[in-house]
Amino acid sequence: MNQSIQQEIQRIFKIQQSGSSKINHTNEEERIELLMRIDKYLNNSHNRQNLYGALYRDLHKPEVEAIATEIGIVQSHISYVCRQLKNWMKPKYVPSPLPLVGTKSSIHYESRGVVLIISPWNYPFNLSIVPLIYAIAAGNSVIIKPSEISINTSSYIKHMISNIFDESEVAVFEGDSKVAQELLDKPFNHIFFTGSPEVGKIVMSKAAQHLTSVTLELGGKSPAIVDETADVKKIARKAAWAKSINNGQTCISPDYLILQESIFDEFIDEYRKAIKEFYDTDGSGIAKSPDYCRIINKQHFQRLNNLFDDALDKGALVLLGGEFDENDRYVSPTLLYNMSEEMNIMNEEVFGPLLPVLAYRDKSQAVEIIRKRPKPLTLYIASNSSLSIDYFIKETSAGGTVINDYMLGYSNPNLPFGGVNNSGIGKSFGFRGFREFSNERSVIHRRWGSLSLLYPPYSKKTLWVIQKMYRFF
Repeated sequence: MNQSIQQEIQRIFKIQQSGSSKINHTNEEERIELLMRIDKYLNNSHNRQNLYGALYRDLHKPEVEAIATEIGIVQSHISYVCRQLKNWMKPKYVPSPLPLVGTKSSIHYESRGVVLIISPWNYPFNLSIVPLIYAIAAGNSVIIKPSEISINTSSYIKHMISNIFDESEVAVFEGDSKVAQELLDKPFNHIFFTGSPEVGKIVMSKAAQHLTSVTLELGGKSPAIVDETADVKKIARKAAWAKSINNGQTCISPDYLILQESIFDEFIDEYRKAIKEFYDTDGSGIAKSPDYCRIINKQHFQRLNNLFDDALDKGALVLLGGEFDENDRYVSPTLLYNMSEEMNIMNEEVFGPLLPVLAYRDKSQAVEIIRKRPKPLTLYIASNSSLSIDYFIKETSAGGTVINDYMLGYSNPNLPFGGVNNSGIGKSFGFRGFREFSNERSVIHRRWGSLSLLYPPYSKKTLWVIQKMYRFF
């Protein structure tokens, strides 16, 4: 990294540091005005078409998916935040216990200051701008480091931000890991990172040097259980869509299936039918479908090819797909069976359209499979038995759980989104997203009375009061 970029990072960081108190004191209307700049920019048809083009060049993403998984999500969060922000910014009054009679207790939400957002390449616009929405809502200035892998969308983000924000409000730095390292050396007030657990550990380690708080939206192996009471045809179609959208490059995509033995064959058959219906209706092949995305680059293509080859070398069987075209970065929807624990694909997040399939007889077997791995970002349960659903929820741990569908955990801003341990730290979306970018400041206001009974010199009466007082908390 050349010295000029280092100097530019230092310059903008200092500008944002010195101006953070001004942004911190913005009111609801001023913050909404900042957010609406993004919305207005995206409503311009020329700007929108440019974004479609960038997403297509990076991921072969069709326009429908660009709207459904990128632009539409961003605009829906802007709309939601603008409606809720006035209420979020108000102090929240909480009860004071009896020994503190005469006091008024409240929680005030103040901005953290200067925030760093490091975003990934798989949903490059969505996962850069949605965190930005909540950071702005909480009154922070922001520096965004988008992924260098999704180069076209990252360039679009930089152009958009530079056109609608002053650099003291929001700035973007493109570049590779060296740029990220330079940014991580700065004493940010909060870091919001989306990516792999491996890089998340690096981010957290760097943040610890400045005691900077972090939100880590990571990933992991999200299991999908299907039991014999499920509507097999419907859930197979849903799974086929969830694993194929964005070519499986989604942190909440089902990473491996756990099917009850009695419905195994039926599920596989319905999954195959769904894939053909979605992407090969005319029989010309999935690769010809305009609706099927591509792997982001040749490095990640090769990673998936290596996972596939390793699985086959160790005894896996192909139930569907298994087609690779490096020049086109094409990997077909693929089902793998006869899996074993020593296979690499069973020990790392797939992040592609390869889907290992395991079978189980009773519920405890399925739970045992899940417990062997770190806690996932999402657990999927397909069942029409409330007893089974309750059992799987109680016997496992995950950042979130979706029942009888897939991918919905990212869809409701009223629910906290995030992982647990290896799959993430902290929650985002809705009020929790606002809170994640805020400092919750406790305020106790003494209106009358005092704790004078506790002043020295102490007496037997003091001891009696102390012994009684804490029973009333």
